[in-house]
Amino acid sequence: MSQNVRVLAAKCCFDIIDSGQSMSDALPHAQAQLDNDLDKALLQEICFGVMRYLPQLESATSQLMAKPLVKQLRPLQFLLYVGIYQLKFMRIPDHAAISETVEAARSLKGQSLTKLINAVLRNVQRHPGIFDFEDAPDPVQFNHPGWIISQLQQAYPEQWQDILLANQQKAPLWLRVNSNKITAEDYSAALTAADIEHQQPLVAMPTAIKLNQAQDVTKLPGYVEGWFSVQDGAAQYAATLLDVKNCQHILDACCAPGGKTCHILELAPQAKVTALDKEPKRLIRVEENLARLGLTATVIAADAAEPDTWWQGQLFDRILLDVPCSATGVIRRHPDIRWLRKKADIPVLVAIQQQILQQCWQLLAPGGSLLYATCSVLPAENQQQITAFLQQHADASLQVIPHQPDPTTVGWQILPNEQQLDGFYYALLVKNGKD
Repeated sequence: MSQNVRVLAAKCCFDIIDSGQSMSDALPHAQAQLDNDLDKALLQEICFGVMRYLPQLESATSQLMAKPLVKQLRPLQFLLYVGIYQLKFMRIPDHAAISETVEAARSLKGQSLTKLINAVLRNVQRHPGIFDFEDAPDPVQFNHPGWIISQLQQAYPEQWQDILLANQQKAPLWLRVNSNKITAEDYSAALTAADIEHQQPLVAMPTAIKLNQAQDVTKLPGYVEGWFSVQDGAAQYAATLLDVKNCQHILDACCAPGGKTCHILELAPQAKVTALDKEPKRLIRVEENLARLGLTATVIAADAAEPDTWWQGQLFDRILLDVPCSATGVIRRHPDIRWLRKKADIPVLVAIQQQILQQCWQLLAPGGSLLYATCSVLPAENQQQITAFLQQHADASLQVIPHQPDPTTVGWQILPNEQQLDGFYYALLVKNGKD
């Protein structure tokens, strides 16, 4: 039996904020309790929206209630946010948003609070000025925690507001055409024949296609045949920048969910690729992607920072390190990140990145290339990390990436929504000497 969408949305948001679950875990579990795709899409829209506007929803609610609901009533507090989000940001008629949210309260054992919830939502409807946050503190005005705002202000004094506003946008759906199966031109024609509007905006990446509207990817032309993969345009640069060739021995050191592994093999089908990830569960997705695209790699569950446990002794010609990071460059795609990530996480992540980089550098053949990548916009994980590494390793040279606007910068930092891409960082290192 299908559940009430608002009930599931309130529970899902509660699980994320109060229990620390990720959206990628909580949302599919909630969607599995719904029968039809429209309800599943509505649930996603509400949950993403509450995560994007949580401080403003909290502020608006606090203006209309003497005190927030606590303890076992916390899911009903999130139900209020669900109702307010519908009123302020969705096209659902006000009467439907209010009545459905009040009805949902009964399912959440909030029968005694239905009058309160109804009154709060009707006050939001009557008083639009409650959502005037122009003079509010930055965390409310920009819907981000203060520590992220202050780090962006320090790193990007001219652009921090643009980054925060970009994080509030809905991320577009990017595809990467599998050039082993079909040309980008032919796949574009197949999309056009199916009346799917799209663009190919990256001159340097002709296989990158951006859809004008999000779609169910399993219903796009050629999904079963492996004609394409879903991958943001920024991430599609990785395999290209690595300059992979057939017969090379290549390591993708933090490979899940496998998009970059597959791209490497699409560019060099005869390459010997080792795909490594610490989480065995995440490797299931890697295997599925390889199978769908008709590609082969050696897939290993192991820690890149501990090569003694898995390395067979042969040096790699190319290494891709898409290291664990704060994911501050993909907040528009994962709006819960801003609430799950904490300031104290950053030095821990920096230490992990440094360990992986140090250990994997030893596995690179002389003359080989290592591409360091993150989906972060924080300098501590990016430019500062690579600068420190170069100071410690005389055998490492930093290569200028052709796409970086300023050749004097340490690596290439893509900011969120720049060319409609995710925030991403690349640094290309070459090991001095020859085989």
